Amino acid sequence: MTSLIKPRARKVRILATIGPASSSPEMIRKLSEAGADAFRINMSHGERSEKAAQIAAIRALEDEGRPSTILVDLQGPKLRVGNFEGGSAVLQPGKNFGLDRSGELGNSERVELPHPELFQAVGAGDRLLIDDGKIRLRVTSASAEHIETIVEVGGKVSDHKGVNVPDVLVPIPALTEKDRADLAFALEQKVDWIALSFVQRPEDVAEARELIGDKASLLAKIEKPAAIERLDAIVELADAVMVARGDLGVELPPEGVPPMQNRIVATARQHGKPVVVATQMLESMITSPTPTRAEVSDVATAIYDGADAVMLSAESAAGDYPCEAVDMMNRIAISAESDPIYPARVHFTSTPAEPTTADALSTSSKHIAQIVSAKAMVCYTSSGSTARRVARERPTVPILVMTASKTVARRLGLQWGVHAVHTRDVTNFEEMVGKARRMALRHQIAGAGDRLVIMAGVPFGVSGSTNVLHVVKVTGDELETYTGPAEA
Repeated sequence: MTSLIKPRARKVRILATIGPASSSPEMIRKLSEAGADAFRINMSHGERSEKAAQIAAIRALEDEGRPSTILVDLQGPKLRVGNFEGGSAVLQPGKNFGLDRSGELGNSERVELPHPELFQAVGAGDRLLIDDGKIRLRVTSASAEHIETIVEVGGKVSDHKGVNVPDVLVPIPALTEKDRADLAFALEQKVDWIALSFVQRPEDVAEARELIGDKASLLAKIEKPAAIERLDAIVELADAVMVARGDLGVELPPEGVPPMQNRIVATARQHGKPVVVATQMLESMITSPTPTRAEVSDVATAIYDGADAVMLSAESAAGDYPCEAVDMMNRIAISAESDPIYPARVHFTSTPAEPTTADALSTSSKHIAQIVSAKAMVCYTSSGSTARRVARERPTVPILVMTASKTVARRLGLQWGVHAVHTRDVTNFEEMVGKARRMALRHQIAGAGDRLVIMAGVPFGVSGSTNVLHVVKVTGDELETYTGPAEA
């Protein structure tokens, strides 16, 4: 390490999407300085050579001392209509409109739907939503070659607009051939997280997990109503989940999105899995240097609910004010977490401990930290499991995580309250306690005289062996025993 970075002044993480407005190394560094903790690379747009350059620029941030966190978001099976005569057509409310497999140019009466699996999946009464729900069709009949609908909400529709089918479990895999190629690329680049789009069932997560193995952590994007029906099973299989409010907001009525967001966040927290709230959080900042008051309240609500991370999409990827958007989200988070009622609000979701030693110690350590007025909680982990269990408790103090695995340190970038440090391995408890004191000082987490609550597993290096809780006081001479950069 050439320098050390003090923890953020907040516990919620900020995930910023990289795009045309923010892909240069200079802009990526500015986003990090403004408060971005992790970076999303969207595989729906751009060339892989561009993505490789972005990944390299993000990794270069580690020269500043903080592990970098990269999430690659796979496009998923996006359903689209075919082409129209002249590029578009106007659909009239109350008129019939057909979707077929003919391959001919469409008009105001019909268009190609190049997805054969849909024709036998839908039935009379099901809805088809086109162009993010701007056009609404109701199926009146369906066969293997033709779907007949009536136009409920009309308007202009153009080539290749997206199709949403909210009432049906669509019989298509979550990974397309493009996704598989993009996944192979992402794993070659050694990214930290893979986001799986349009998850409908646990089997989608299991399929991706088999391909990924332990090469990256897996985040399931919840954006289909069908996923809600099996939410617990999906969360159980994934390493994290995202409330992807874009398509979720198309397939659900607008008033249905907030309670669904609360349900997904609560379910993830109960399982002890990181949860990201995403899409349109500061949408007006794509073109404006300031957000609306409603957007500010939206971000704050996600923070009060205890989300691990909040995400910027077009605001940081293609907007006119990417750094300002990150800075604004950072300021909102600091303000919300400084609210005297925040500690109570963030515990509205009940997260009862499981009957394990790790959970028992995690719960106890939070209470002990409050009673002794500890400055931080410290855990040494080989897999990240201890850090996740401690973060699940939402303690009021920072969580300093030390790990000998750079991979683990990077993946913890989406975890609430965690300041991860990649450091050399330790061999015994006394050595770990000494290092905890020194790292707390060097990373400006604690000062002389402050108490730390330490969790670890003995023997060291054995995943899932958390069995020790210890309270120590930092002394003023800790830094004098620091042996130099090699220790880190």
